[in-house]
Amino acid sequence: MKFLNYLEEWLIGTLMAAATLIIFVAVIHRYATGLSSGALQTWLLGINLSWAQELCIYLFVWMAKFGAAYGVRTGIHVGVDVLVNRLDDRWRKLCVHLSLFAGALFTGVIAYLGGRFVWEIAHTDQTSSEMEIPIWIVYLAIPLGSSLMSFRFLQVAWAFWRTGELPKHDHSHVEGLEAQTAGGAA
Repeated sequence: MKFLNYLEEWLIGTLMAAATLIIFVAVIHRYATGLSSGALQTWLLGINLSWAQELCIYLFVWMAKFGAAYGVRTGIHVGVDVLVNRLDDRWRKLCVHLSLFAGALFTGVIAYLGGRFVWEIAHTDQTSSEMEIPIWIVYLAIPLGSSLMSFRFLQVAWAFWRTGELPKHDHSHVEGLEAQTAGGAA
């Protein structure tokens, strides 16, 4: 599981970094082209970055699908559990398990239907408009990300059955920062 966790985090981080870098370069290019004149402007206009926006959209789609699975694993998804937390322990556990299995079923169905869709579209000649890559590669995020999310729901359900604990995310904790002691030293 550690390798899968690492791969998931690495993929999300890489997608975010790539999208940020591409948009940064495209904005700087657009700004520099508008400010320049003469040979520099002609040279900058010769650099075609029309694909940057399309690629960033695709990167964000992939990031969102895998980020949702990460959210299930780490407990950062928003949940409305006010009523469930007021139930006695037996009913609370039942409701939590039902909701986790419903999430796994739903995302599993999306993965299956997404896989069928990708299979069908892979047998066509459809490509993206700017980059002209096979469009099935873009849509592959749906079955892959949904499969991982379904697995994460089942993983959380198994851990909850064994320990009675759900993953909790401490919103006040910043990774890499040590807590300050009363004297001010870490």
